[in-house]
Amino acid sequence: MARFELRLPKMGESVAEATITNWLKNVGDTIDMDEPVLEIATDKVDSEVPSEVSGVLVEQLFSVDDVVEVGAVLAVIETDQDSANSAPAAHEALEEDIAPEVLEMVRQPLTQTTSDGQTVVNSTEGRFYSPLVRNIAQQEGIAQAELDAIMGSGKAGRVTKSDILDYVAQRGAAQNAAPVAPSTESVQKPQSTEQKSPAISAIKPSESGIKPQAVPLQQGDEIIEMTRMGKLIAHHMTASIATSAHVQSFVECDVTKIWQWRERVKNSYEAREGEKLTFTPIFMEAVARALKDFPMMNISVDGDKIIKHRAINLGMAASLNDGNLIVPVIKNADQLNLVGMSKAVNDLAKRARANKLKPDEIAGGTYTVTNVGNFGSIMGTPIINQPQVGILALGAIRKVPAVIETSEGDFIGIRYKMYLSHSYDHRVVNGALGGMFAKRVADYLEAWDPQREV
Repeated sequence: MARFELRLPKMGESVAEATITNWLKNVGDTIDMDEPVLEIATDKVDSEVPSEVSGVLVEQLFSVDDVVEVGAVLAVIETDQDSANSAPAAHEALEEDIAPEVLEMVRQPLTQTTSDGQTVVNSTEGRFYSPLVRNIAQQEGIAQAELDAIMGSGKAGRVTKSDILDYVAQRGAAQNAAPVAPSTESVQKPQSTEQKSPAISAIKPSESGIKPQAVPLQQGDEIIEMTRMGKLIAHHMTASIATSAHVQSFVECDVTKIWQWRERVKNSYEAREGEKLTFTPIFMEAVARALKDFPMMNISVDGDKIIKHRAINLGMAASLNDGNLIVPVIKNADQLNLVGMSKAVNDLAKRARANKLKPDEIAGGTYTVTNVGNFGSIMGTPIINQPQVGILALGAIRKVPAVIETSEGDFIGIRYKMYLSHSYDHRVVNGALGGMFAKRVADYLEAWDPQREV
């Protein structure tokens, strides 16, 4: 009999830890090879951890809600295999697959030193900091006293990745704000704390020194705890607003040709390809073509540097059954024809709703598209998906009266139109580029050839 150590596998370049959400097998249960043993959640996606061997589960080393680092032993499985496949060999093989930076964090000593000579330790008075949190603290020059003051949202007040990134974003915003010394005449007692700016209202009590006003509860009020994903989305959205200078451009687009063409071919297309033909892959194809024309929209910001991406990886915002949102990524979208794009869109949307996406399938996006028209909105002002610099919102398609220009004069006709709402980062994208990009997408859609074969 041999004992196999089931470890938390690597789940993407930026994922260093995961939270155990559910054990699918109990001690004493028989497990087949590739059978899921437990469910985990990261800040990117939920997934299952399958067994690499067949055997009996003899030990669970963590409980539900525990946060586990990549490479840590989750459980022990007793197998009939030779000892050659036991834990030491598996451990060595695993280390080869773990990113060097993750291994370095796991193996770090109990203390670290920041750039100003102050020490960051693993724990203070029993408080544990994960290697990922310690590494972020070291890179940002956060002293131990600052780290200890951060209010943690994790189990037993533990500081999570989201907590420290939120703190870094708020600290940076506070440092960039230029203090102005008011004159004696202008100093007044504040009348209310209800009109706080978004930046101030996002700061935690321990960081701002301001005690938040308690929300009065009345009979019949219901308190609903935010879900884990809801908290992450809230963090990412506020961090994006604090990071990027959001500007919007709006373009109206006539999609009558596309509407009529789809109505004519959708049934034959589904019979031939086995896929439903929606408007989304047509729009995504137009966006990919426009990104090739304007490569400076296909960039990311890294500090004071601009990363110009060669690959065009389109994020596709998809709503989930619980009301949350996830953004799977279509890799190399410019290399897909309409059939390929349609299959990719339908597959990712279906698996997103079933919570079957892999971590790599929601990573690596270079530009994002969101369809606010699905919910009846004619336009929107979407928030940029960091570290990207642009996001396009597709409004609802409506039948509207419009002026139609012909060689015989102008007349009023019924057309199918929609609005394209383009949010972009004004730090690196000016209004001309942001507007021209949205107009180019509209031009491609309006020039759609209804006789095109797919």
